Amino acid sequence: MTLLLLLALYALVLSAALGRRGVWSAGSAVAHSVASRERITRILVIGATGGTGRQLVAQALERGFEVTAFVRSPAKLKLTHAKLRIVQGDVRDPEAVAGAVRGQEAVLSALGHRRFFYPNKIQSEGTANVLRAMAAHNVGRFVCETSLGLGNSAFRMGLPGTFFMLPVILPFYFWDKARQEQLVAASNLEWVIVRPGMLTNGTKRGNYRHGLEVGSYVWPARISRADVAHFMLNQLTEDTYLRMAPGVSR
Repeated sequence: MTLLLLLALYALVLSAALGRRGVWSAGSAVAHSVASRERITRILVIGATGGTGRQLVAQALERGFEVTAFVRSPAKLKLTHAKLRIVQGDVRDPEAVAGAVRGQEAVLSALGHRRFFYPNKIQSEGTANVLRAMAAHNVGRFVCETSLGLGNSAFRMGLPGTFFMLPVILPFYFWDKARQEQLVAASNLEWVIVRPGMLTNGTKRGNYRHGLEVGSYVWPARISRADVAHFMLNQLTEDTYLRMAPGVSR
């Protein structure tokens, strides 16, 4: 009983700390398109072989974008298209990242990894390289996937997420995601941080909840990677959540 109470206390303290370290969105979302701006046609996808990344690449090609996929292992993408360019590299290599960013008009990041059980800075250091390259090459818009549970979405992963997944399996992963969010918010870019709930491999529905109060303190929030990619791509042509961190769930 004592052990369970200590675990619960640790979980609450961790979520509170992640709430403080993550980005807090100020103001209210107001629907606004960017039709008056020159249309974005060339995009870079970071983390293109992950679940969300593959969906970003496929859906972006369907929408007619010229897509550059930045990957460590090109063989994992298993996709060919006349408008797809695959660039091999490590996001922790500043020169490789700069080469991929050069000539783009926007960057979408679905950066992640499976090294959950020890401290690392893969997401934050990789994102720092992307942000520096974007500033150097005058690339304005950055859409970055993180997760519910950070900033003003703290505790909104539902009870299983708050009291098991986050404190037992993902504490180091989320601590670095909080660093990642801080770096994005400190940049001068047109950024949107997208915070999905628990990711699934479901099909794209195009019908999901999004906003600054998405998620639940009790029930797990879930959304398909396909719908996350759909929402992220929409942020290339909308200013509704510019410099905010909306959550998304079904």
